Amino acid sequence: VLLFGILAIELKRKAPNAHTFLEIIRARYGNGSHKIFLIFALMTNMIVTAMLLLGGSAVVNGLTGMDISLAAFLIPVGVMIYTLVGGLKATFVADYMHTVIIFVTILTFVAAVYINTDITGGIEGMYDKLVEAAKLSPVEGNAAGAFLTMASAGGLMFGIINIVGNFGTVFVDQAYWQRAIAAKPSSTVKGFLLGGICWFAIPFTLATTMGLTAVALDVDLTPAQAQMGLVVPAAATALMGEIGAILVLTMLFMAVTSAGSAELIAVSSLITYDIYRTYKNPNATGKQLVRMSRATIVGFGLGMGGLAVVLLGMGLSLGFVYLAMGILIGSAVIPIALTILWKRTNKVAATGGAVIGLLIAVTTWVSVAASLPEFGGEVSLASLGNNYSMLFGNIAGILSGGAITIFGSLATKTSFDWKDLKEKITLVELSAAASAQVTEDEETLKKAFKFSLKGGGIMTLILIIAWPLPLIASGYVFELGSYTIWVAISFLWVGIASAIIIFLPIIEARKGIAQVFSGKKSVSEATGGDKK
Repeated sequence: VLLFGILAIELKRKAPNAHTFLEIIRARYGNGSHKIFLIFALMTNMIVTAMLLLGGSAVVNGLTGMDISLAAFLIPVGVMIYTLVGGLKATFVADYMHTVIIFVTILTFVAAVYINTDITGGIEGMYDKLVEAAKLSPVEGNAAGAFLTMASAGGLMFGIINIVGNFGTVFVDQAYWQRAIAAKPSSTVKGFLLGGICWFAIPFTLATTMGLTAVALDVDLTPAQAQMGLVVPAAATALMGEIGAILVLTMLFMAVTSAGSAELIAVSSLITYDIYRTYKNPNATGKQLVRMSRATIVGFGLGMGGLAVVLLGMGLSLGFVYLAMGILIGSAVIPIALTILWKRTNKVAATGGAVIGLLIAVTTWVSVAASLPEFGGEVSLASLGNNYSMLFGNIAGILSGGAITIFGSLATKTSFDWKDLKEKITLVELSAAASAQVTEDEETLKKAFKFSLKGGGIMTLILIIAWPLPLIASGYVFELGSYTIWVAISFLWVGIASAIIIFLPIIEARKGIAQVFSGKKSVSEATGGDKK
């Protein structure tokens, strides 16, 4: 998310009229490449939605007893109705409310663990319980078998898989590009940088706190249940009883509706603009596009409910899909990024990189699974889900896709004129007022690009290298003092993130809010302009 700001601002500079990132691919490479990357984009939306439904239905089933298949089918129906009624503008407002509730819930859980110390004993009590837990059940691959360490073979593998997979579910996901397209150019970089920093509080504070709480309180969970995403609900219930379960359900509803709605809108954009408007009806009116968009939302919502039921029937869990996503879409990451950043990117190299990279990733994944001695050379869900199979498959996908694109492009003398994008990608029925807003001072956009490079690059280096690697390489096991500092940083991080999320949008929108309460119209609305 931090690095995506760089692509977002380049999209604003080079293709201000784009509705989807695939329109840029078509303008550069033509219909053949466009169709291939469209498959990757739709596959990404399906994977992300499948994860939401697999995790969401497992939690609803675990906390309420509702049939898991029924929950998997009903969740997208609710999200579908919410999206149809709201649309993109309304979902932005709802996203704000949802995110506020999520972060207030995180603060509540952290306070319950470390401040309201009756059950956990606070920081010192947690420390003692975790040290004792490591003595009883040492963690294989961790320094001294401890829970309180970053030096973990399994953790490092998960971290690498996580980074590759999430490059895929950000760079290849139209839901993120949609946000970049809808935002004002001057706000784009700041939005993604702040968004990335605030999001980090969820794995860093929520997941770490509740994961360690589950260990400290000796919550009874099987590895399969952990893979289904039941650690946080189990820890919350052990910590706060029914109230904890209600808070998790509330948080889950907020997260799934916001993220699910973004995916539905993303798919509707792809089907509407990249299939219907591109291949079926190039002269479609605004009304026709809206009708197509709504039909897509209904179709995809129902279809994903059915797919979730099928995946559950196959025995796939949230954890399995999460680890495998980089194998399936990682090869498209670097080709897509270079299409927007590098004028020398060659059509055949970029398309070939994505397709051949996928084949290499899947081949590597299956080959490693077949070579694992503990599974007797058998390719099964268990061997495919092994950390080593997933790790090598993910790395093979993103590196081969990037290498083929870069070396293939360098071997040719391709050069693209960015001005062509503005001519080839046109908006639909845009008012004069909205058209004026599309362009922004080139100098302002260049400054934003430099800021995104510095800000996103520095934060990425800190979070991926400067902070974790010394702790991993040294094999350091936390003592009470250093654990206290860790908890304090996580508490501070989520506190600042919550403040940014709750108050910054209100401060930035204060003039508009004042206008609403005073009953005045904005200048644009008074003159019939479009405030898109």
